[in-house]
Amino acid sequence: MEDLIPIFAALAASGLVAGFLAGLMGIGGGIVTVPILYFAFGLMDVPEEVRMHLTVATSLAAIVPTAIFSSRAHARRAALDLALVRSWGPAIGLGAIIGAITASYISTAGLVIFFAVMAFLMGLKMILPLEDKVAAAGPPAGLVGQGLAGGLGFVSSLMGIGGATFSVPTMTLCNFPIHRAVGTAALLGLFISLPAALSYIWTGWGEVSGPGWTLGYVNLVGVIIIAPLSSAMAPFGAAAAHRMSPRLLSAVFGIFLILAGWRMAWPFLGW
Repeated sequence: MEDLIPIFAALAASGLVAGFLAGLMGIGGGIVTVPILYFAFGLMDVPEEVRMHLTVATSLAAIVPTAIFSSRAHARRAALDLALVRSWGPAIGLGAIIGAITASYISTAGLVIFFAVMAFLMGLKMILPLEDKVAAAGPPAGLVGQGLAGGLGFVSSLMGIGGATFSVPTMTLCNFPIHRAVGTAALLGLFISLPAALSYIWTGWGEVSGPGWTLGYVNLVGVIIIAPLSSAMAPFGAAAAHRMSPRLLSAVFGIFLILAGWRMAWPFLGW
């Protein structure tokens, strides 16, 4: 039991940090919890062939309550675009389900490298001073918009994140103010995390022999430790976000994404 104390402490710390960042940046916290969960499951001797799957699924399950608390905090500051949520939500949810099913056919190494590369690319975009660069006057509608939303859900589900890693930059490219993009992304994270987590439970049923308290690919111990702490910190992050400048908020988001991607990739790249 004493050997597990450092692991539980790391999970608790990740929950606190993830919750604050969820409110601050609209993320579901997965970009924080995925690297820590992956390391923790390694210490718990989870087989490598399912370690990243367990990591991604547990992260998504922990995001569900965090997304609810974070989006409520942003809603109180009128930073949610409910029309976009209604338009993109169903397609994002469908994409998340397809992503979870697809993940069961991808190796741990493949999922880790995918996570790292996408985090680096999107982080670089957020660091560069491109706020005045827009690809469209607003989010695309029709089949293009639905395809884009489905793609966001698909990729986020593979990475175990709430989607803001991609939806925030996408919305800013579509002429969304950063604070409104962050708030809207928080609610869209619920449309990703809930169906994706349920899908990972289904696809992983009977595939994981340890650690204990696991439903499919979702480890309940990780969820129980991370979710309440993350949810409690989300409103504090949301309050901080609305006191920060858009440029600073974007840069902080980008730097964090690059660091998280590097930390995940280096063991597989031999650094």
